[in-house]
Amino acid sequence: MSAKVRSAPTVVKEPGVKTSAPESPSTLPIWKRLLSPLSSLRLTVLLLAFGVLVVFFGTLAQTDDGLYLAQNRYFRSWFSTWSPLSEGWRWIVLPLPGGYLLGVLLLANLVAAHAVRFKFTWKKSGILLSHLGVVLLLVGQLATDMLARESRMTFTEGEWRNYSEDFSACELAVISDAPGDNMAEVVAIPDRFLRTGETIREDRLPFSVRISQWLPNSEPIFRAPRATNGPPQATQGISQRFDFISVPETHKMDEKNVQTAIVELTDAGGKSLGSWALSVWAGEPAMAKSARTSWFRRFSRGDAGGEDSQARSLAGQLYTFLTAPQTVTVGGKPYTLTLRPKRYYQPFTLQLIKSTHEVYRGTDIPKNFQSRVLIDNPSRHERREVNIYMNNPLRYAGLTYFQYQMGRDEFFSSPVAHSVLQVVKNPSWLTPYVGCALVAGGLLVQFSIHLTLFVRRRVAA
Repeated sequence: MSAKVRSAPTVVKEPGVKTSAPESPSTLPIWKRLLSPLSSLRLTVLLLAFGVLVVFFGTLAQTDDGLYLAQNRYFRSWFSTWSPLSEGWRWIVLPLPGGYLLGVLLLANLVAAHAVRFKFTWKKSGILLSHLGVVLLLVGQLATDMLARESRMTFTEGEWRNYSEDFSACELAVISDAPGDNMAEVVAIPDRFLRTGETIREDRLPFSVRISQWLPNSEPIFRAPRATNGPPQATQGISQRFDFISVPETHKMDEKNVQTAIVELTDAGGKSLGSWALSVWAGEPAMAKSARTSWFRRFSRGDAGGEDSQARSLAGQLYTFLTAPQTVTVGGKPYTLTLRPKRYYQPFTLQLIKSTHEVYRGTDIPKNFQSRVLIDNPSRHERREVNIYMNNPLRYAGLTYFQYQMGRDEFFSSPVAHSVLQVVKNPSWLTPYVGCALVAGGLLVQFSIHLTLFVRRRVAA
């Protein structure tokens, strides 16, 4: 007779490994239960997948919408939609989250995951540091989108500038004399208020401004005296010599929308003071000069003789008509009206002393684009000269000045050179560098901790 012996189960304890039963959802604090869905890893994967889709369709849309419009629609928005470019498939509408929504949700997901599951120990300090860098990158990108601003400063040699101009936004400026020497009072109305049918009232102005017509993109057409013309678009100013026709908006990087507004002014009693055609074609010197050059090329036959001089004279007259000041007098005080690029003023001035435009011989490839400018800042008692050229911007007073373009006004027999600086204001410009440094440092710390523990275990064994 034999008996079976049952051996007791062997319990093996591995050094350094601790096991614990997972917490029951009912035993979790209420704040953890509320944050648990937001801390889900599945949500992280879903948000990253949507991010890939937004990048794909946003990049695809640039072929039709252009870079800036695609950025605003897909990346600088909370929600967006995408439709195929083909007319037969326009009925397909794909809803997508915007870049802002994805960024906020990813940030909330990361913070919630740390609050619910992360245990703060020195062994995980590298992970904490890396995730802190990711948080800084997300917050910094949002701050850059909301606070950063790009503009340009255009001047010829000898000119002074204490302002820069927006690339696309414009403003309706009403300019009048102010107390003091060479001072002017400017009331600027942003273009977001300039829509057909809107009436603008400003306490500092003795009249109201009604927008009779708003053209997001336009072209000037000269009203030839002997041609059969219809009634002018306005009763005063340059509308007596020019019509401004609406053209489709452009989204190309190398083209610009030139806005025009037909406005009517009324005094406090509701009496009309007349109407004016205000256009960026007249309010932005660079656009007026480009129109003058275009007219000259159209009228000229390429001769160096009389016909060329006649074309130059005619183009010069049209330029004079286009840029003539448009003024209304109310209560004995003159007010000048203009539609111009939005301006950003600074408490200091820059003077272009010399512009250098060099290319490699026999090509149009830039060799040296350089602007030597004089900084005059009375508040700091500062007056000094600096050079701005490619890969060597000027960082001053929270702004960065890059050498952007060089050009020459071909209208004159002796071309006048001008320089264009790109002015960038970005208060959060350091956050990407700090964020990347934190991520790299966190990964290095975490790797070093694991390597140290591994070496100690090998030595102990």
